Amino acid sequence: MNGRLSVTSGAIIIALFSVLSRLLGLLRDRLLASNFGAGSVLDSYYAAFKIPDFIFNTLVLGALASAFIPVFIRLRKNSQPEAESYTQTMFNLVTGILAVCAVVAIIFAPQLVALIAPGFDPERLQLTISLTRVMLLATIFFGASNILASVLQAERKFFAYSLAPVLYNGGIIIGLYTLVPVMGTIGLAWGVVLGSALHFLVQVPAVRKLGFSWSKNFSLKVSGIKETLKLIGPRTIGLAASQLEQVITAGFATSLAVGSLAAFTLAVNLQSFPINVFGVSLAIAAFPVFSQALAVNNNGEFTAHFKDSVRRIVFFVLPLAVLFLVLRAQIVRVTLGSGVFDWGDTIRTADILGYLSLAMLADALVPLVARVFYALSDTRTPALVAVGTVVVNVILLIVFHPLGLAGIGLAYVFSRALSLSTLVALLGKRLGDLGGEQILQGLGRMLPAALLSGLSAYLMLRVIAPLVDMHTFLGIFIQGTVSGVVGVIIYLLVTWNLPEVNFVKRWLASSWTLTSKLWIRN
Repeated sequence: MNGRLSVTSGAIIIALFSVLSRLLGLLRDRLLASNFGAGSVLDSYYAAFKIPDFIFNTLVLGALASAFIPVFIRLRKNSQPEAESYTQTMFNLVTGILAVCAVVAIIFAPQLVALIAPGFDPERLQLTISLTRVMLLATIFFGASNILASVLQAERKFFAYSLAPVLYNGGIIIGLYTLVPVMGTIGLAWGVVLGSALHFLVQVPAVRKLGFSWSKNFSLKVSGIKETLKLIGPRTIGLAASQLEQVITAGFATSLAVGSLAAFTLAVNLQSFPINVFGVSLAIAAFPVFSQALAVNNNGEFTAHFKDSVRRIVFFVLPLAVLFLVLRAQIVRVTLGSGVFDWGDTIRTADILGYLSLAMLADALVPLVARVFYALSDTRTPALVAVGTVVVNVILLIVFHPLGLAGIGLAYVFSRALSLSTLVALLGKRLGDLGGEQILQGLGRMLPAALLSGLSAYLMLRVIAPLVDMHTFLGIFIQGTVSGVVGVIIYLLVTWNLPEVNFVKRWLASSWTLTSKLWIRN
């Protein structure tokens, strides 16, 4: 399988399962919203993720993969036993460090939660502490799972890796319906632990099939360990800054009306659907190819892959960003609007989703651009950019705070635009031609098409509204669906002769066949 086909095939399988995972994620959020509304319980639930996420995302997620994969590929090329010993040692180091951090955080949870949720009343604060202590156990499973995921990515075995998030969301849903009735609200946290355990266990057979097994290796002298730790350092700083940004943003949200943090988090989850399906899936699939092309100084092959990947992400995400902006109220009401999630919750969540949609394209492209630096074994540059972006975002949060949730949205948009533009400028200065002319040519067609798509969807909203009962789920669903479909059709008609459309055709044509083959093979 050549590099280009590998990127496409990998992106297909990742995107397919990402769609399934995200659909389950939307179902998860809908069930949570319908049972608890955008109120105090969900405020505590989402706040409880902040400390575990800070620990895991800072020490492992992204930092490990960006450093692990290039080192693993090099070691595997020279010696399979060295690669296996390296993997075993990293597995033990990561799980051991996370276990220690989890225990410390469990002990000091009251003090830590008070820092991240300064606006909570005593009742919400105590619930957040209890949820946090349980959720910290999930970080250990996720750490172990991330090592296995990195091996599977490096080997371009994306099936089990892509299935893991599906089972994670499934675990949370199981917790909601089986554990909460028995244990109360704390069952939500145990559902997260169950999901994280499933996330880990589903990848074990795939890694064992590649010939890897567990060992008690724990020596820093194992080949590749010191190099990995050196690469992780700068990336960890960048991720720590990013996680600190999220904690600060959550802190601002807790100082607003009850339910503000829940509304913001639900909107972020909705916005992340197209970002993960198209942006992250293509970035993950392209990373090993970028690493190999740049390792042999084949800049021509790298530029071709980079240009194609950027254009494909823009092709998918740009029109969706416009449609999310136009259809934000319909999207929120259809996906979340049931049970105790009322119209006030809907409007508040839709308002913040409108701002977040403006940052959707930047959020989708940053993972791809950052992975080019990681492929160059440069984790320092993205880290510095992340730190600078966080500083700007915090300043903007302070400036825009009087605007409430809208201020948080504006700060988010400007900080993401700054992050992307800075990374692209630095990458262009380092590598020269990034296929900019071809990217701009595509953007010149895609942007007008996306705007026309949004205008068409907006007009259809006005046309459909008098024809349906807008006070019912069915009426809003019909209005939003018809308007969205018209917008997508208009976009495809305007861009029909672009190569990205042919890519979509090949993607759709090969998706079922590829999925079937991977299911049998794995």
